[in-house]
Amino acid sequence: MLHRIPADQSPVGEPERRGDERSEAPRSGGSPTGERAVAPAPPDPEVPARHAKRRFTSAYKLEILRRADACTRPGELGALLRKEGLYSSHLVTWRRQRAHGLTPKKRGRKPTSTDPRVKTLEREKAALATENRRLERRLQRAETIIAFQKKVASLLGIPLNPLPSDEDD
Repeated sequence: MLHRIPADQSPVGEPERRGDERSEAPRSGGSPTGERAVAPAPPDPEVPARHAKRRFTSAYKLEILRRADACTRPGELGALLRKEGLYSSHLVTWRRQRAHGLTPKKRGRKPTSTDPRVKTLEREKAALATENRRLERRLQRAETIIAFQKKVASLLGIPLNPLPSDEDD
């Protein structure tokens, strides 16, 4: 005996399907809802800025060296370095610097003296330097003129009397 199953019923208790439904997504890459997939945004071509070099103060270096020297148990030094984000090479360099006298570097302008005698001497020094530059320019001009006069005298056949020079002293 053959039983006929109507087309809208499933034979083995499977859920009923409509003609346009599928159990899996279409293989063309589309979504099961029929929406088009949006392409991912292109990567940002901008290169990230360079990370600024870390600068450690002398006080910080000395504090870390003090704490590192106090580490006695195994793993304690490594934990300190990881916590502070440092490398063992930092400790080696800083210990070398400490042996050579690790002191904070002075920054900024050099201090100026408020002593009036120092200010007077500085003004005199500046005036003498200016006068020295002026005299050097005059000397250069005079040497150029003398060299030109020597060439003219030799072309005209005029003998020059040698002057006693101070350079033989």
